[in-house]
Amino acid sequence: MSFQAQLAMILWLPITIYLFKKFSPRKAVIVSFLGGLLFLPRKAGFALPLIPDYEGMIATCYGIFIAIIIYDSQIFRKFKFSWFDLPIILFGISPFFSSLSNFSDLNIIFALYDGINQSISQSFQWGMPYFLGRLYLNNLSGLKELAINTIKGGLIYVPLCLYEIRMSPQIHTMVYGYFPHSFGQTMRLGGWRPQVFMNHGLMLGLFMMTATLLAIWLWQGKVIKKIWGIPMEWVVVILLVTFILIKSTGAYVLLFAGLMVLASAKWLRSNLPLILLMIGIVYYLAIATTGNFNGDNLVRFANNSFGEERSQSLEFRLDNEKLLGERARERILFGWAGWGRNKVLTADWKGDLEDKSVTDSYWIIVFGVNGLFGLITLITSLLLPVFYFAVFRYPAKTWFHPQVASAAVLSVSLILFVIDSLVNAMFNPIFPLISGGLSGLVLNNVPSKNKKRKKLAIKPKQLSPLRTSITKKC
Repeated sequence: MSFQAQLAMILWLPITIYLFKKFSPRKAVIVSFLGGLLFLPRKAGFALPLIPDYEGMIATCYGIFIAIIIYDSQIFRKFKFSWFDLPIILFGISPFFSSLSNFSDLNIIFALYDGINQSISQSFQWGMPYFLGRLYLNNLSGLKELAINTIKGGLIYVPLCLYEIRMSPQIHTMVYGYFPHSFGQTMRLGGWRPQVFMNHGLMLGLFMMTATLLAIWLWQGKVIKKIWGIPMEWVVVILLVTFILIKSTGAYVLLFAGLMVLASAKWLRSNLPLILLMIGIVYYLAIATTGNFNGDNLVRFANNSFGEERSQSLEFRLDNEKLLGERARERILFGWAGWGRNKVLTADWKGDLEDKSVTDSYWIIVFGVNGLFGLITLITSLLLPVFYFAVFRYPAKTWFHPQVASAAVLSVSLILFVIDSLVNAMFNPIFPLISGGLSGLVLNNVPSKNKKRKKLAIKPKQLSPLRTSITKKC
């Protein structure tokens, strides 16, 4: 870690606190998360005793938590616990159960220490963004503000992406003095794949895909006409062209899938494609965790659609998932806990153990480390709010209305993130933040006993103009 990276991490704490003084708490939370995601150095931070290390987005969470205590502590009194929150809480503490279930190998004292420490870290990484979303983004206006600021983040990244597409991924090295990943993975389709300040080009591709999808839907839904004086149609063009130049084929597929879901909502007034995507996620994980998934057809489809290079990459991932899945099923309920014990180790000719596997997808990491318990609770925390939003609160015919459009497209982007996690391991704190916001939204709009038939979370006075506008647009 370079001096400038250390300095950036030190300064980020007071900057985050200052944002709460300059902006409203809700906007400060959004800007802090986006700022940390887009500009903090990777693989940098400071080790702290007993609590999670000060690094990455955990550093942002520390700053936000301190700022809330200083400027907005009364917000904690407004929080009401719900059964919706159980999945993310259980996922946060799943490392404790994983460590305890491996106490015979780890030693009971060490297992207790490791379980508590890893649970705190996982709760901060996933739980903190979720509960901040529950607190500050639990209504349509809050999710709209998140969507608009995410688009702004994408626009800020446009010139940085274009520079690295032309000159190679050098910005992180120029600013912080080192490159955080393997430089050999930055070449794609005969050119450079940008990375800017993110962990990997795949992570950047997912973020720019999300910003592009948000821009397209907010433009079509007439949610906002301009961003920074730029007409929305030009915002869409700028983001879309840049996204295509990024050369992330997986993100191309996700954008296409997202547009198909939203198009179905607009013209067919159906959320069926979104429901099918969620069913597909659950079905894939069900057969993959039991070892019954055969990816030969998927590899052939990738070869025919995207070329031999992409199909070989997919085949390599699936082969490694098969090995890691066999290892995970040896401790299927709570997994192998930490310290790389979920990996497949073999002895070389010297008798030294070496890692035979490569973990590319996030789901297989969770399955191997925290078992079915961790995997089910994580996936539930991400899918449940979207399912309730789309099925019980906001029918697809409302998704094109300016009030609902931002929440609708964010829910779709959350499902696309889950799909990406089936093949990649690119954590992004914006998505648990979205999950928390959607959870708060559907909980805040639970129909009262006297209005059991009310399904839309829109005030009665707004219902008639909503139907009229939808009829005109569709």
